[in-house]
Amino acid sequence: MMRIVIAGGGLSGVSLAAHLAVADHRRPVVVVDDGSRDLRSRTWASWTDRPGLLDAAACRWFDQVRVHLNGETKVVRLGAYRYRVVRGGDLADAVARLTNPLRHFTSLRGHVDRIERDGVIVDGEHVRAKWVFDSVIGPGSPPPADASLVFRGWHVRSERAAFDAETPTLFDFRTSQLNSASFVYVLPFDAHHALVEHTAFTAPGAPESPSDQEEALAEYLTEVVRTGGHEVERAERAVLPLRAAQPVRAGGTVLRIGAEGGLLKASTGFAYQRIQRDSAAIADSLRRNGHPFDLPVTPARFRTFDGTLLDVVTREPAQLERAFGALFRRRTAEPALRFLDEESSVAGEWRLFAGMPAAPYLAAARRRLAHEGRTAPAEWGRPH
Repeated sequence: MMRIVIAGGGLSGVSLAAHLAVADHRRPVVVVDDGSRDLRSRTWASWTDRPGLLDAAACRWFDQVRVHLNGETKVVRLGAYRYRVVRGGDLADAVARLTNPLRHFTSLRGHVDRIERDGVIVDGEHVRAKWVFDSVIGPGSPPPADASLVFRGWHVRSERAAFDAETPTLFDFRTSQLNSASFVYVLPFDAHHALVEHTAFTAPGAPESPSDQEEALAEYLTEVVRTGGHEVERAERAVLPLRAAQPVRAGGTVLRIGAEGGLLKASTGFAYQRIQRDSAAIADSLRRNGHPFDLPVTPARFRTFDGTLLDVVTREPAQLERAFGALFRRRTAEPALRFLDEESSVAGEWRLFAGMPAAPYLAAARRRLAHEGRTAPAEWGRPH
């Protein structure tokens, strides 16, 4: 029987392997990875309003977050949602518990050179496959980036009990907005330890400013958190291209997954929960149809929303705080999170947008739609 090959053992690869392990598809599954993805050193956080296959991998769950917007700090309840933290080692162990007992699941150490119509080339050797799930090569011509998301994070040990261990800070805009739209994110592990991350939305191709981000982090820890002294135990950084347009996911026997499949949310940089839902849908399509392509289609307006936001904030950085202030002005964060999950109604979206300045967004939407040569989708119609 022809095998399934998962190219890449990062987040999207192992998540799909786990979902395939519980699906009744019977084909042998091979995960190919060259060891360059240090899964166990990674940490992901995401919100969800439903149980998932890999929930056992979460080490922390929160029912509220802190935000600082427009000069005000407030704690916002999440309603039906929970915010969870998943460490890479725990995720790898949870996946292994599902896949290791199955004889038709194997791993192959090697570098994926390219993907063919009937398999993959691994270190020069042809590995035949019925279906290939690609998280490493990607489309030959991906859509152009609308912006870049530049992360610089410090794993910090504070001298005093400076962090609220029960409440992550989703965004704090007490940072300079002169060069780019930016905020600080705080994921607490306990009262003395946290990941403190500076996140900036920059125009495509804009130069990085690592010294500016490090200065912003040091100032935030000293003047806002007031650590009384702190040690940076580990640093991490990443630059992610943000693309509002959907890349071509499928071709022949190949389906692209993870960031290569467009699962990175362009307006937030979050991908974990989107990858879990996509993995479940792929496994379900294989079980029901014998192929992986019967996947939910996201309404086109959400990608236009993402692209419009990026157009605005890369031109006018201060608009990001105003946009988030409008989205998170309600009593709970549930309406905003449902919108960011692309599960909101048009009527609900109009209510969210009511607090945003209309002029820059309408101008950006017109530019984007004109460039794409299309008009606003019918689903945008104002509700009565």
